[in-house]
Amino acid sequence: MPIFDDGAIRARQRRFAEGLGADAPIVLVGAGEPIGKPGGLDQTYPFLPHPEYYWLSGARRPGGVIAYEAGRGWFHFVRPADEIERLWEGEPEVPPGEDVARFNEWLRARAGKPLAVLGNRAGAPLSALGSDPALDERVREALDRARRPKDASEIALVERAVRATAAGFARATEAIRPGATERGIQIELEAEMLRQGACGFGFGTIVGAGAHAAVLHFEPGDRTVGQDDVVLIDTGAEVHEYSADVTRTFPAGRRFSPEQQAIYDLVLAAETEAIGRCRPGVEWHDVHRAAASVFATGLVGLGILKGSVDALCESGAVALFFPHGIGHMLGLRVRDVGGRAPGRPEGRSCCGAKVRVDLPLEEGFLMTVEPGLYFVPAILDDAGRRLRFKDSVAWEVVERWRVVGGVRIEDDVLITAAGHAVLTSAIPK
Repeated sequence: MPIFDDGAIRARQRRFAEGLGADAPIVLVGAGEPIGKPGGLDQTYPFLPHPEYYWLSGARRPGGVIAYEAGRGWFHFVRPADEIERLWEGEPEVPPGEDVARFNEWLRARAGKPLAVLGNRAGAPLSALGSDPALDERVREALDRARRPKDASEIALVERAVRATAAGFARATEAIRPGATERGIQIELEAEMLRQGACGFGFGTIVGAGAHAAVLHFEPGDRTVGQDDVVLIDTGAEVHEYSADVTRTFPAGRRFSPEQQAIYDLVLAAETEAIGRCRPGVEWHDVHRAAASVFATGLVGLGILKGSVDALCESGAVALFFPHGIGHMLGLRVRDVGGRAPGRPEGRSCCGAKVRVDLPLEEGFLMTVEPGLYFVPAILDDAGRRLRFKDSVAWEVVERWRVVGGVRIEDDVLITAAGHAVLTSAIPK
């Protein structure tokens, strides 16, 4: 059964085509091919179509190409099932379209017209095609603009992923206790998400206890949770490749220590402030700056930082403890289309951190808001940073707080005409 109805797919194709204009080139978007496992003989990694192809076609079968010609519309070329595939894998779901074997003939009939190639161009029939990189990039920017606002069918899939994620967190809170292992908590969490409708996981689940909570993408292992640890969990169920992305931080015992509670309260205040800024027209960098300002104010209050809030943000001193951006776009895969507004340089930082999105928010954007405070040895023990920020950081005070590890709180926020809706609000904090 198709994941998206024809109306949703046609609306996406129309939105993209309108962004290209009447002088659009021929546009080809490839699904890609399975990738073989090293030494795996005929084994391949699970196939994921290129997101540009999947968004435009709704199809997840390898080897396909969707094509656009101004004035004539859309053409879909698909790989039919063969006898070997039916023998080993059963009858596949082949989307409607022409046999991809006819693609080269179709393209020859349009020889001489400008051509842009997107998606995955590896393998037949796109690998041998040349195209103008500048034209490819212009067309990709138009597709990115079309993809950023989420339509109703996309939001519905994310909401299904959120419900499964909420169930996983409910099970995780029962599993978190002194003596449990990070890996054991992960197993309980992920099993419940699968039981509650997840097709898989949007990314590798993060479970970090104690010092491991300060590792941004920590892979859970056999570490035993201690009585005085915090436990940070960052996970997201995936439904038909649409993902949730949620972080919560818990005490291993009955309550946080005073230091843990102070940091947790500060992170929660920053998240609340950042979410409150989420509405159409607001620059995403300003959302990050709002969270960083809360952190700078709070860390001064705790005696960790010294100086004015503005100076601590502009110098990047606050990024010693808040080293990542406030969040990213979410939806089709955990890192959906981000990017920057035209004319802006790539990789602009804000308050000392690289922020993944450099755009004003628009209705339909789905963003993660995920502030965190961390005591990372690799940052705090760096001699160059200690010298650079000798007047901004009370380094002797920092030692008291290192035991906290890290705290992050993350929610999935949909930008609406009226402001925003927090899709993950049912997951307790």
